[in-house]
Amino acid sequence: MILLVRHASAGDRYRWWGDDVDRPLDDHGRVQAESLAEAYGDSPLAAILTSRAVRCQQTVAPLTQRTDTDLVVHPALFEEGAAATTDLVRELARANGNGFSVLCSHADVIPEVLRDLMFDGMQVSGVRGCAMASVWELTVEDGRITHGHYRARPGQGC
Repeated sequence: MILLVRHASAGDRYRWWGDDVDRPLDDHGRVQAESLAEAYGDSPLAAILTSRAVRCQQTVAPLTQRTDTDLVVHPALFEEGAAATTDLVRELARANGNGFSVLCSHADVIPEVLRDLMFDGMQVSGVRGCAMASVWELTVEDGRITHGHYRARPGQGC
């Protein structure tokens, strides 16, 4: 299983005065990050990879702490990196090791990755979306992503 996570709430990018890569989670985002850790904290995690954006790292930080899994910043997961992210997802699917891989990225990346995976034959159930702190649960079979299920809120139905 691969979990493709959109970062949690980080406020309005247009009200942030610093470099956008440094924009942190807001109060609501911190609650969302904790919910992600509660929902998937008992899952067997193989890897947690994230964009270099602070908001992405903070989204998966509670999950890394709860599972004692190292956080790896991966360049493919940053904004405008959809093609590289798709390649990374396909590579992880081919490796198909034990445990879940968690990837945290951005709203401009995730829909394009999903489109590419649907062209590869991935079936989708439930609604579709890319809300903040949402999760796409991607099922891996025989080295391919065969199914995607969207969870608008971790640990809850769609």
